[in-house]
Amino acid sequence: MKIAIVCYPTFGGSGVVATELGLALAEQGHEIHFITYKQPVRLELLSKNIHFHEVTVPIYPLFHYQPYELALSSKLVDMVKLHKIEVLHVHYAIPHAYAGYMAKKMLAEENIFIPMVTTLHGTDITLVGNHPFYKPAVTFSINNSDVVTSVSQSLKEDTLRLFDIKKEIHVVPNFIDIPKKINPVTDCQRDLMAEKHERIITHVSNLRKVKRVQDVIEIFDRIQQKTPSKLIMVGEGPERESCEKLCEEKGISEKVMFLGNSNEVDKILCFTDLFLLPSEKESFGLAALEAMACGVPVISSNTGGLPEVNIQGVSGYLSEVGNVEEMAENALKILDTDETLNAFKKQAIESAMVYDTKKVVPMYVKLYKMALEKEYSLRNDQSV
Repeated sequence: MKIAIVCYPTFGGSGVVATELGLALAEQGHEIHFITYKQPVRLELLSKNIHFHEVTVPIYPLFHYQPYELALSSKLVDMVKLHKIEVLHVHYAIPHAYAGYMAKKMLAEENIFIPMVTTLHGTDITLVGNHPFYKPAVTFSINNSDVVTSVSQSLKEDTLRLFDIKKEIHVVPNFIDIPKKINPVTDCQRDLMAEKHERIITHVSNLRKVKRVQDVIEIFDRIQQKTPSKLIMVGEGPERESCEKLCEEKGISEKVMFLGNSNEVDKILCFTDLFLLPSEKESFGLAALEAMACGVPVISSNTGGLPEVNIQGVSGYLSEVGNVEEMAENALKILDTDETLNAFKKQAIESAMVYDTKKVVPMYVKLYKMALEKEYSLRNDQSV
């Protein structure tokens, strides 16, 4: 199949999943066309089956905000016609599903019909999409998609609760190439980050309020009071400065490293003992899954899709949002002895296996084929 993938090209979960999906599909022999405003961060190499088409938005003084949706829909039309693309897969309801719908309508004017699969990732539904300004457009875009998927059962339920949806929503979880994550780094130089007797705690996110990154600091502060530890904060975002200030106030700045955005998350996770994800909301918890796939147990909140990923008492522990005391206590249980920690590390990998690429990607391929069959049947019915 020739498949166009539209996503945000950033470090966020939706962009990572969309990129990994394209790479996995390309390995299976499908022709993948990424269409977005910048090459996705995980898309390091192009190949004969992987193509990138940049969406450029002309700058006109007339527009206070430049119309990316118009530029994207026009680019989609051009690329579908040029490369004979068969399926359009958009990640994030807005603006991608909206732009995809407009592209479909423009193509139909030229008797070119292409099915659109829309994947819902989280904040496009629970935060941004539910805003009164956007809600009608999001509802319209979902209902006019040919196939709709969500990354967790929790997100599916949220979508049906918040919007008047007429379409079936298929749950297709996020995924990880597990074999590539298990001991991917041969020179795991742990001593670069901590002393031999110290535990290494890690958090990876875009450091927004919804990630409750101050809670990460609070949890770590309690951990380091009981066992020698270092905290690695990976990512950039608006809450970084407040976290650094909180570390100063607690006198633990020398025990906390802020690394910013990084393309070496796997290398960081290879010497990590525990992962913290105390988020306010998580539609799935891809960061937790990546940690588990690398053999890192997880301490998380129990919000959204996290209970579907992080198994209580097996891959880690879950607590109510904001309960930093319990999260710290559970962290110390895992870190108590090498024997306990190693058991949780093994169990984390086993729990992550459910979401291996080889198990999940075929679910998308099946839905692509279903969308194509629906489109073909619809065209036949209209021609009779």
